[in-house]
Amino acid sequence: MTTKLHAYLSFDGNCAEAMKYYARLFDAELEALITYGDVPCGDMPTPPSHADKVMHAFLVHPDFELMAGDVPAGVPHQGINGVMLALTFPTAAEGQRIFNALADGGQVTMPLGDTFWAESFGMVTDRFGVPWGVNGGPKPQTDR
Repeated sequence: MTTKLHAYLSFDGNCAEAMKYYARLFDAELEALITYGDVPCGDMPTPPSHADKVMHAFLVHPDFELMAGDVPAGVPHQGINGVMLALTFPTAAEGQRIFNALADGGQVTMPLGDTFWAESFGMVTDRFGVPWGVNGGPKPQTDR
């Protein structure tokens, strides 16, 4: 078995919407979408008002996997801070397509622009509160 590192995102009740959106955007498969109500009641007591929230979601793409869930009942959601998900696409055009989709309803924190490492790079926090860094058209790196 190989070791894998996964990003695990926490949402404030909109995990299902976000993960379904990412599955469409990235042409990925949402392999699991388990609600708190689906969990055997003795394993994780959940108030009925939280039963439809997502306890665990698992998205699979040929190049990455992403996990997520809504915060448990009674746990305050503090947003996603101090981290961003970084994506790299083979072309600037593909990076721009994804960047624009993530920016729709979100907030651009750094517009796409040419950098020394990629033809385009930009940062955006999407409408679900997830910060992304999008690279398109990586440039060869030389020793500096």
